[in-house]
Amino acid sequence: MNNLALVLQDLGQPNKAKPLLERAITIDEATRSPNHPVTALRLNNLALVLQDLGQLNAAKPLLERALTIHEATHSPNHPQSALYLNNLAGLLQDLGQLDEAEILLERARRIREAQ
Repeated sequence: MNNLALVLQDLGQPNKAKPLLERAITIDEATRSPNHPVTALRLNNLALVLQDLGQLNAAKPLLERALTIHEATHSPNHPQSALYLNNLAGLLQDLGQLDEAEILLERARRIREAQ
């Protein structure tokens, strides 16, 4: 479901991708855990679809939750954390929250440089 949703998003069909990702999250939360890293990835993907649909305020808590899950299951300095930070920063930038976006982008830069 997740992969099909990503293809649909790439094809410019985020309205078709959204319900697939919502269903994938429901399944992951039931079969893995609401705090599983795969759940975080699905939340991130759904948030990006919502961002494409212009639903920025709906996307923000999903990206925040994905980052929280990822940092709890890996570490705040894990290389993949930079991706989650960049995605959240991009959303904050779209929302006009530039100071907050800059802080997250700086964190992401430090993580990448430490690799």
